[in-house]
Amino acid sequence: MTTAQPHEHVPAAGDVRQALSTVLDPEIHRPITDLGMVKDVRVSADGTVTVSVYLTVAGCPLRDRITADTTVAVSALPGVREVRVELDVMNDEQRTELRKHLRGDSGEPVIPFAQPGSLTRVYCVASGKGGVGKSSVTVNLAAAMAARGLSVGVVDADIYGHSVPRMLGATTGPTHVEKMIMPPSVHGVKVISIGMFTPGNAPVVWRGPMLHRALRQFLADVYWGDLDVLLLDLPPGTGDIAISVAQLVPDAEILVVTTPQQAAAEVAERAGSIALQTRQRVAGVVENMSWLQLPDGSVTDIFGSGGGRRVAESLSRSVGAEVPLLGQVPLDPRLREAGDAGTPLVLKEPQAPAAVILLGIAEKLSARPRGLAGCLLPVSLSRN
Repeated sequence: MTTAQPHEHVPAAGDVRQALSTVLDPEIHRPITDLGMVKDVRVSADGTVTVSVYLTVAGCPLRDRITADTTVAVSALPGVREVRVELDVMNDEQRTELRKHLRGDSGEPVIPFAQPGSLTRVYCVASGKGGVGKSSVTVNLAAAMAARGLSVGVVDADIYGHSVPRMLGATTGPTHVEKMIMPPSVHGVKVISIGMFTPGNAPVVWRGPMLHRALRQFLADVYWGDLDVLLLDLPPGTGDIAISVAQLVPDAEILVVTTPQQAAAEVAERAGSIALQTRQRVAGVVENMSWLQLPDGSVTDIFGSGGGRRVAESLSRSVGAEVPLLGQVPLDPRLREAGDAGTPLVLKEPQAPAAVILLGIAEKLSARPRGLAGCLLPVSLSRN
């Protein structure tokens, strides 16, 4: 609430609506005036402004945020003595119009990242085996990219071993609006995971077709908005999900995570070599747990050395183009601690050695222009 000076004139309803155009829906990230969420504006002679706002669904988890942002925006107008926010809920017809406004009038949801002309860069974070820190790399890259001002989304595609919500600190679930799913946003990153739809820590026991349908729903039914980057945290190996991603988003690029260990590197090569079959681009290799710095300043290679470089060189030979080793992330207990606490290390301690490397990798992936390097082309040789 703000107090107006006695000589000030009360604002017109049009001025209030103009101020409301700066209020963004926290889930859709569009002005509430553009989304048809402003039901009514009333201005009293004493400077009291009453704004009626439609919520998309009853029990909207961000109703307090909408109320607060509306109050702040209108209170800034000269002559406003008090702001009152009344909340209502859209009916089915209004929600249908909202969906059409956001997604078009198509009856069947489409995957926006698979459409011609999509400018969203899609990275599939893959590993040959579990336990190499793939999810930690994913969430830190996502947070780092968002901190650079990019619009970023994460799909926790590791259906059986989902862990991204905890690592990002996502404590709220998605909101269903008509046929759309609004993903929660945390640290500036939109995220969706099967863990948001299962009770407690219940296991997911599905076969391939159900995995494919779940992934398609995450990509098509979720309203992602205009993303610069979408990261998919894949399960280990080259199974159903990796194949489904290649089918659903053919232009997605593969980012391989490995450790320096020879055994892990050999398995990681298989995960990256799926590009030979799917004709996807290999964006690069990230070597995690590269070394451990001891208290006396010395360094020890707990998992050996050179695995990441071997994977990058092997994949470069396989695809016939350079696959870079994007960075070597040192073993740091703080990386695990930050993930358990729900605040990625790149945000919590950006000066930590592991965070510095991850921030550098995020910068490379954010700035790299589009091109054909690393992509297998459908070219065949023929004799004249």
